[in-house]
Amino acid sequence: MVFDEVKKKFGFGCMRLPMKGDEIDYEEFSKMVDLFITSGFNYFDTAHPYVSERSEGAIKKCLSSRHERSSFLLANKLSGNYFKTKEDIRPLFFKQLELCGVEYFDFYLMHSQSRSNYGHFKDCDAYKEALLLKKEGYIRHVGFSFHDSAEFLEEILKENPEMEFVQLQINYYDWESADIQSKKCYEVCQKYHKPVIVMEPVKGGKLANLSDEASSVLREVEGEESAASFALRFAASLEDVFMVLSGMSALEQVQENVEIMKDMRPFDAKEKAITEKIVETIKKIPLIECTSCKYCTEGCPKDIDIPEIFNIMNDKMKFPSADLSLSYTWATRNRGKASDCIKCGKCERACPQHLPIRDLLKQAASVYDK
Repeated sequence: MVFDEVKKKFGFGCMRLPMKGDEIDYEEFSKMVDLFITSGFNYFDTAHPYVSERSEGAIKKCLSSRHERSSFLLANKLSGNYFKTKEDIRPLFFKQLELCGVEYFDFYLMHSQSRSNYGHFKDCDAYKEALLLKKEGYIRHVGFSFHDSAEFLEEILKENPEMEFVQLQINYYDWESADIQSKKCYEVCQKYHKPVIVMEPVKGGKLANLSDEASSVLREVEGEESAASFALRFAASLEDVFMVLSGMSALEQVQENVEIMKDMRPFDAKEKAITEKIVETIKKIPLIECTSCKYCTEGCPKDIDIPEIFNIMNDKMKFPSADLSLSYTWATRNRGKASDCIKCGKCERACPQHLPIRDLLKQAASVYDK
């Protein structure tokens, strides 16, 4: 299947929007929307939980109420936390239409499918409900976004052959990752002839903020090439990828990205080799040797998600210019902060890697709990 209505293989992800304090900057977002459309692009992506459940309303205020419906494509998602039974799905769906100010969605996705939530979607006949809504004209294309193993992706596709596309996390850093399995999942989609939407092509902005050593490797590419451009072009150059999504929260980001993607230059063999060299360079950086076994969290009196905080610290070492404050906020949203550690030592006694956890949490607190 080819989605010819999608222009220039690039989409505007609306998970992170421009903010004024705690409020969405609607004036700035409107300028970003206008620039995106006038530059020849048309795909926007949102979901009910984005921006604390305010992204859909921003779509209505800044996009659907200001531009002809034929000038843009809108993707939305069915998120598992917002329905308990099959009967909850339709009211939620029609609420989403109302919030976005549209009469139909061009693309509708079962959100973030994995072993942890797929059973809930099956029990509630979510896939069947979406297909019925498509038949009734409220959805044009049905698919799902995915975060799990290639083996489980194949299981979903076997059980749901009517799905028209799959949204995957793909970037050159995660391409060979044993955890993310970007390449393996992509190959499963090829096997089942499912077109792919790419999310996180710049790995949440991290691949736009390379270390000095990794940046020096990137400079081997001929001509002017930003780290963000390089990452976007890697994803967009893959066969069967019809859309690359990028979350943008400032007008300057839209300006840079549309310049990169309006006449996108495909990757060549030399550039593919450079991605491998960059990944090797990043992986040489000494990191906290946490295996995420979670033994340390089982008896923590402050319920600190120690492995996730260490993941953020490792990401900061790999991508030193990246702003990871939002990642830290999410990791500690309903859990203890690094600064909450009372230094009881239970975590260190339980740690198979014998890590100095208390000292490491103190380091994290000095950065993120100011």
